[in-house]
Amino acid sequence: MGIPSAGSERWSQHWLELGRQVIAQECQALAQAAERLDGGFVRVVAGLWRCSGRVAVVGVGKSADVGQKITGTFNSTGTRSYTLDPIRAVHGDLGMVAPEDVALLLSHSGESEELVRLLPALRQRTAGMYAITSHGSSRLAQAVDAAVLYGPLAEACPLGLAPSSSTTVMLAIGDALAFVLMEQRRFTEDDFARNHPAGSLGRRLARVTDYMRRDKELRLAPASATVRQVFTQARHHGRRTGAIMLLDDQGRLAGLFTDSDLARLFESRRDEALDRPIAEVMTRQPIVVRPQTRLAEAIDLLRSHKISELPVVDDQGRPLGMLDITDLIGMEQEAIAAEPVPLRILGQRKSA
Repeated sequence: MGIPSAGSERWSQHWLELGRQVIAQECQALAQAAERLDGGFVRVVAGLWRCSGRVAVVGVGKSADVGQKITGTFNSTGTRSYTLDPIRAVHGDLGMVAPEDVALLLSHSGESEELVRLLPALRQRTAGMYAITSHGSSRLAQAVDAAVLYGPLAEACPLGLAPSSSTTVMLAIGDALAFVLMEQRRFTEDDFARNHPAGSLGRRLARVTDYMRRDKELRLAPASATVRQVFTQARHHGRRTGAIMLLDDQGRLAGLFTDSDLARLFESRRDEALDRPIAEVMTRQPIVVRPQTRLAEAIDLLRSHKISELPVVDDQGRPLGMLDITDLIGMEQEAIAAEPVPLRILGQRKSA
């Protein structure tokens, strides 16, 4: 049989219709599962909530793959969890199961031999056993303390054989359990951030104190000094930032003067301004953030106001640090990846 051309209208339409059919059938299965949730779901949530140890997620085949994802979601949202392979379990890995742990067993049929033969050992070693399965009359459902039963489903596979609708539903039920438990624990964005210190997600959930320049890396000067004095007397250490924070007599932030502001003075031939107080040409009341501001919010401010530097101040308005776009440009690119307009690197504008 020859390979059909992707440009063939007949084949293209067939592929498109089949793809839509698969997705629609899995959506239908999810809707059915949602309607069928009952007291079993509540009892499973209660059992996992009472667990003082960890949740051992156990599955075979495709259910094991689903279990890996459920374990990851549990761990990232406050429910400590690990996966337990049934084959390895009966060859020594049962040693990782503690008496205060509970087991969450995954099986569409509820009759997987590898899972069923593990049940007596898990009953002896755990504080409780729970399941996600389709059949309430299965050996698995009958052996556990409570089960989420999602009922019969038609697999989206054209042959009706490959796990598809069932694994999608099992995955969604795992999410439902994780997020109900997350709400019960009053799990916050800060908790989530602590569990995600790496990657773009972790960075955007971080606080500005984790990324701001501080101490000797800051360019500070009195607002009463002249422009020339500020640029000839100021000393800077470490990474260069394009903005000078100008202070009043009480050490509070009075304004901001950027390298772009200096360039504009030269471009407009305002040489006389160089020997006038910098307060006359600085940006008064610049946009600032507090140290506990989320990095995502700070990046949004940099982006929406088209500025390159963002001072970080305390409750009295004293400078604590500076966010510089050159340190955050990678995260900014991630933040605007879906939009066509790139960030412009500009100095802060003077307020009217």
